[in-house]
Amino acid sequence: MEVKLTNKREAWLYALRLRTLPLALSSILMASFLAYFYGIYRWEVFVLAALTTTLLQILSNLANDYGDSVHGADSTDREGPIRAVQSGIIPLAEMKVAMYLFAGLSFLSGLLLLYVALASWLLIAAFVGLGLLAIFAAVTYTSGSNPYGYIGLGDISVFLFFGLTGVLGTYYLHSLNIHLPILFPAISLGLFSTAVLNINNIRDIKSDKQAGKKSIPVRIGREAAVRYNWMLIIGGNVSLILYVFLENAWGGLAALVILPFMLKVGSGVSRETSAEKVDPYLKKMAISTLLWVLAFGVGVNLVELL
Repeated sequence: MEVKLTNKREAWLYALRLRTLPLALSSILMASFLAYFYGIYRWEVFVLAALTTTLLQILSNLANDYGDSVHGADSTDREGPIRAVQSGIIPLAEMKVAMYLFAGLSFLSGLLLLYVALASWLLIAAFVGLGLLAIFAAVTYTSGSNPYGYIGLGDISVFLFFGLTGVLGTYYLHSLNIHLPILFPAISLGLFSTAVLNINNIRDIKSDKQAGKKSIPVRIGREAAVRYNWMLIIGGNVSLILYVFLENAWGGLAALVILPFMLKVGSGVSRETSAEKVDPYLKKMAISTLLWVLAFGVGVNLVELL
């Protein structure tokens, strides 16, 4: 699992953590699949929402690298993947400049999205406030004087922004209304995204304890964190089934083809105890979530077309 960073180009690419982008885009895809299912899909909303989300996720990754290095979670005792600032190749000052750059780009992209999607200035102002909150949440997860990720609130943030806000907000930009049953797919995605964070935190229990980072696994212990992980995986799939029955959207059951892969992730996290062996399941859960969304979207819309 150890990665040797030899130059700035490698360090910056590593700091961007491109492997996190598929999970970040899952909420945009889910909302857009639902919009297509209900006949209110707008391609320009999808493109701009995907761009804004990508920029926000990169900002979050850079801020996480910066914040963990400042607060000590990325010390030499860290068992997870090395961070760019921790490597010494990228100075803190440069990382801070990059954070400002991506914060500005995500804000501008979000403004363009709102200009295209909304006609009411009141609605635009409300969504601008939501966008600023998303930027603030991305930056202060591990950065600042009181990072909320260090007191165990990261799970709530991920559930809200990757699940409820991401899906419901994007769907609203497509349709200019909220159809309440889509709350269930939004909950599914929020639970799966939280599982990804939980696996990350299970992997880092030892180093997080040393840094004073009180993530959920640190607070409740590894055994309870593993049970919590199972609840997130099963709960997400149950929420999907509830949506399918409520809306008679039977094609959405296609997402359950990915359930065996998620169960393998849960079993792996339960079985493995070393950080090095837990780490691959982080990526597997993120990819499984994306595949779950794609299976749902293709299934529900294909059955509708037939």
